[in-house]
Amino acid sequence: MAFYTYIVASKRNGTLYVGSTDSIVKRTGEHREGLRKGFTKKYGVHILVWYEVQETRPAAFRRERQITEWKRVWKLELIEKSNPGWTDLWDGFWTIDGV
Repeated sequence: MAFYTYIVASKRNGTLYVGSTDSIVKRTGEHREGLRKGFTKKYGVHILVWYEVQETRPAAFRRERQITEWKRVWKLELIEKSNPGWTDLWDGFWTIDGV
């Protein structure tokens, strides 16, 4: 089983949210549909712009906490490095996550 650390955004260079999950399709789908109360719903943060696969749930959570503490510019650099067009990566998971 894979675990994920991810970043969703409201738009390019917009509001960012860092999270971790064992089902990236389900979790980012919840963000997209506004089903999760709180920060992401309030600020319209729903575009999956970056993710990283981890071997364990604790590893995914540790990475989430690490990135959450980073300066904003470091997060933007992380996204730009692997996704310079800020493409919504959510669609690519339909075949990976078993949905």
